[in-house]
Amino acid sequence: MSTTNHIGKPTSRVDGPAKVTGAAKYSAEFNVPDLTYGWVISSPIAKGKITKIHADEVLALPGVLKIFSHENVPSLAWFDRSYKDQVAPGGSPFRPLHDNEIKFSQQPVALIIAENFEVARYAASLLRIEYQEEKHETSLETKREEGYEPGSGKTGYMPPPPPRGNPDKAWEEAPHRMEAEYVHGAQHHNPMELFSTTAQFHSDGKITAYDKTQGVYNVQAYLTKIFGLKKDDCRVVNEYMGGGFGAGLRPQYQVFLAVMAALELKRSVRVTLTRQQMFSFGHRPHTLQYLKLATNADGTLAAVQHHALHETSQFEDYTENVVNWSGMLYQCDNVKLGYQLAKLDVYTPLDMRAPGAATGSIGLEIAMDEMAYEAGLDPLEFRLRNYAEMDQNMKKPFSSKKLRDCYHQGAAKFGWEKRTQAPGSMRDKDGKLIGWGIGGGVWDASQMKSAAKASITADGHLTVSSAAGENGTGTYTIMTQIAAETLGLPIEAVTFKLGDTDLPEAPLQGGSWTAASVGTAVKNTCEALGEKLLKLAQKMDDSPLKGAKLEDVEFVSGQIRLRTDASQSVVLRDVLQASGETKVEADSSAMPNMLKQQPYSMHSHNIVFAEVKVDEELGTVHVTRVVNAVAAGRILNLKTARSQVLGSVVWGISMALMEETVMDHKFGRYMNHNFSEYHVPVNADIHDIDVLFVEEEDDIVNPLGVKGIGEVGMLGVAAAITNAVFHATGKRVRDLPVMIDKLL
Repeated sequence: MSTTNHIGKPTSRVDGPAKVTGAAKYSAEFNVPDLTYGWVISSPIAKGKITKIHADEVLALPGVLKIFSHENVPSLAWFDRSYKDQVAPGGSPFRPLHDNEIKFSQQPVALIIAENFEVARYAASLLRIEYQEEKHETSLETKREEGYEPGSGKTGYMPPPPPRGNPDKAWEEAPHRMEAEYVHGAQHHNPMELFSTTAQFHSDGKITAYDKTQGVYNVQAYLTKIFGLKKDDCRVVNEYMGGGFGAGLRPQYQVFLAVMAALELKRSVRVTLTRQQMFSFGHRPHTLQYLKLATNADGTLAAVQHHALHETSQFEDYTENVVNWSGMLYQCDNVKLGYQLAKLDVYTPLDMRAPGAATGSIGLEIAMDEMAYEAGLDPLEFRLRNYAEMDQNMKKPFSSKKLRDCYHQGAAKFGWEKRTQAPGSMRDKDGKLIGWGIGGGVWDASQMKSAAKASITADGHLTVSSAAGENGTGTYTIMTQIAAETLGLPIEAVTFKLGDTDLPEAPLQGGSWTAASVGTAVKNTCEALGEKLLKLAQKMDDSPLKGAKLEDVEFVSGQIRLRTDASQSVVLRDVLQASGETKVEADSSAMPNMLKQQPYSMHSHNIVFAEVKVDEELGTVHVTRVVNAVAAGRILNLKTARSQVLGSVVWGISMALMEETVMDHKFGRYMNHNFSEYHVPVNADIHDIDVLFVEEEDDIVNPLGVKGIGEVGMLGVAAAITNAVFHATGKRVRDLPVMIDKLL
């Protein structure tokens, strides 16, 4: 309908100026009237009971308004145990301040409300709470024999497919075999912005919650259910988010505490968690993976067996799709996949960028490297020999798959043909060992139900809105591009609004589905608006568009004109002025076309080439080059898409070499719960990163032809680096992250 081309161009972020000038407001920056401040008290023990809270001496402090605990929490604030938020796993969600039972270390046990932040923090340092401690268990290693298979129907979880072929026999009879266990410890999301809620209490009893979340409608549903509020009485807003990575998919306990206190005190309340408390909810689970691969004499896979065991809490069965990818990424007729959970005295793990796949790709892709060496094959050649032309798990063809092109283009860019096979055979001019490794992955291409609204005013300015999220991925920008292209307007003539329950409903921002889901709704809505504008244009005196159908016209440069004769046109601003309308509006929604999609398996793919340099004497590892080749359908914005993959690579470096939350099992507590000791990459750790987007057309996944990239870009990075370390040193590290002591 439009010939103004914005989609695909490397457009700068439309929200960039607001962020760099400070105009963008985050959840803890809304200065609402009559504001009070809350400070959360965290449990120092991992399991037990609260026996006494010495509240009186703290309540006597000037400025302290209230101390909430299980002893005085309002009866209003309780809800059915079966209630779940949109991404809750099976079991009973954690209910803050529900009773005196301690289920995990750093559990919130009290909330102090004061007139200002400093008094609340000081009061918290004085509050004495007595506990009766009980024996806890936080070590996954002790639960190896107690794993259990989760039931089906868990949110977002697909049980592994049944075994195919005869994997045990095929493994025993194959000429080349390997088996190994791979371990990756817990990780925490650690976005820059702390989790915070400013709960504004209005004189009519309504609440506006400015909350850090990746889904405003999810938080609204949670709050209305708990507090018995009507939707119209509970607005949730999040227009800007300083990083989420999945931590904001579920409502976190600070939003519950802030709204509870605001309703009880009939005053506005802000609750902000500390950096230490950011380690008290949700994390990528500690996982043990056991793999057995076997290869025929011709280098084709004879058998794949992949089993994973990971932690969950005592009160919920958190599940991830860790092993399923191993049955679809490579061609193999003998496959057995297994997945189990083990209950520990920790908070429920939580989706963290590429949940399941990021973990599973570490095990599978390191095992593939080991198998290639066992079979005497180059790791890239080994993958090409086992290229999967269809999804054997689902017995379906792929809607599109350009992974082979990723292999070839990535290898050419990296210079893979210069690699020598033997470990320790490559050095730089300074004598450092050089290692080259690869790893890849596959991620679902999903679309969710979404809605949007659009309006254009007499001055020709278009406003489009949907309650989508923006945690730094570029949602503001790509939705502006889609709207501008659909109606033929310049970028600066379009405003996109998001993150507010007063706007049309959109799904959680997760799963790499926002562009496909909300983008399609925006496109549909702008097309509906275009149809209204055409009808108004046809009512104008001497309109050159009389009798034209929507498919006969195009929207370009602020005009509607005939496709067959560009001189026959009308200016959009003239259309509105002639109609007498000050504004024209339209709304629409988008749902996946199940009839069209059902016969296919829909996924993004990637391959990562990594170079490391290792100091032979010190054991230090530096990632000096990375090439990440991605096949993810149509790329809406080359600049923001590249930025997404750059961030993925940085995180992959972090997973491989640095990032690990260390649990002291004596205390059942994460000990490095700060930015000082929880190590993530800094500028000096990051060197050359090249991102390649392979051309891939797919009209099945959605009308825009887009697939998600935020998660697939992270897959295989940690494995590629770990494999490169082996190529450099000859030492195979299977317990990540790769620390110096593991190489010396």
